Amino acid sequence: MTPWSMMQNAGHLLAKNEKEMMMINHKENQNLWKKDLEAYQSPSLTKSWWQLINTIVPFMILWFGAYYCFTISIWLTLLLTIPAAGFLVRTFIIFHDCGHHSFFKSPMANDIVGVITGLLTFFPYHQWKYEHSVHHAGNGNLNRRGMGDITTLTVDEYLRSPLVTRLLYRLYRNPLVMFGLGPIFLVLVQYRFNRRGAGPRERFNTHLTTAILAGLVTLGCFGLGWERFLLVEGTILYLAGMAGIWLFYVQHQFEDSYFESAENWDYVTAALQGSSYYKLPKVLQWMTGNIGFHHIHHLGPRVPNYNLQKIYNKVAYLQKVPTVGVFSSLRSLRFRLWDEDKKKFIGFKGATRLKSNARW
Repeated sequence: MTPWSMMQNAGHLLAKNEKEMMMINHKENQNLWKKDLEAYQSPSLTKSWWQLINTIVPFMILWFGAYYCFTISIWLTLLLTIPAAGFLVRTFIIFHDCGHHSFFKSPMANDIVGVITGLLTFFPYHQWKYEHSVHHAGNGNLNRRGMGDITTLTVDEYLRSPLVTRLLYRLYRNPLVMFGLGPIFLVLVQYRFNRRGAGPRERFNTHLTTAILAGLVTLGCFGLGWERFLLVEGTILYLAGMAGIWLFYVQHQFEDSYFESAENWDYVTAALQGSSYYKLPKVLQWMTGNIGFHHIHHLGPRVPNYNLQKIYNKVAYLQKVPTVGVFSSLRSLRFRLWDEDKKKFIGFKGATRLKSNARW
């Protein structure tokens, strides 16, 4: 073993020990976090309505601004679709909070606003709500993967898979596919059909959402001109979709994340160690509805997005969690497989080396 590899192993062992100590502390104080979050779980009607106004109104202004600028310059239109996509991401955060029933105190109000914002973001509210609840219930649980999350294989699963499965997995995890084709697949395919086992209410909402969207798109194409309408709406949806997939990806696919088998899995540890704090510039933090405080959101999904920063500032142990910055988050593009032995993400090359070592 070379001195460099010894230093790497020592550094990894130190980081692993620190992580295990944090996990022990969290388990010893299982009930404290509930008290820390309790005061922030009640939505403010004023703040919720103000967030609706300062999100939907600018989005509509930018949308029609991009549309009318088409006669001036197509480049000006495309330029305006960028901030419009940002406000659509912020709209999705409202949609997301409604799905957790954390945006309003009234369940009915959450469902109504959730359905409406779902139309703006092209997501059927009840289907997405169910799948996202499954994600929260099993985040980091190796026995509960497959719904509402980024498909992730362990090193052992990947190495034991047939060649076709490995090739398809490599294709799926390719950034050009995930962030390039991903938004198109979400809008046109995944959420246009019901999941297996969906109840009548969910099925009806999915079909109704698709029918209304088809009607709105048809009306927009005929009433506003199909070229201009599809350019504006399509570009905004695509950019917002890319941003949304990236946010979800980077907040769970960081190097020292958390994955355990069901018998060793722990909800609090999964929230605090398996969800990152994505530290963004203030403008992007506002535009993404504080979703960067993802560890707090997973710990208390009933906390409205506008209260996440307050909790982070007040509770010390919530500041000592995996933190990812804008530039450091780019490293996550290299992470492909979960190494159960080292408790970390590795790339495909790392898996190949492990396979070669196993032969010897």
